[in-house]
Amino acid sequence: MPKTVPEDKARQGRWGWHTFRILIAALLLAFIAWGIAEIYGNMIDKTPTTEQGELPGNEQPPKG
Repeated sequence: MPKTVPEDKARQGRWGWHTFRILIAALLLAFIAWGIAEIYGNMIDKTPTTEQGELPGNEQPPKG
């Protein structure tokens, strides 16, 4: 006959410090990646860009 286990005791695992540390480490890594993406995005925004059809240095092509 199979053993009957009460519902409150039938768990696959328990929450502990190991799980908590993994969750905190994943959260910190996500914040670091987000910070790097923000810094990189700000660097891209500050680089000089040219409009389409405009030559660098405000040089105009010869007319004619």
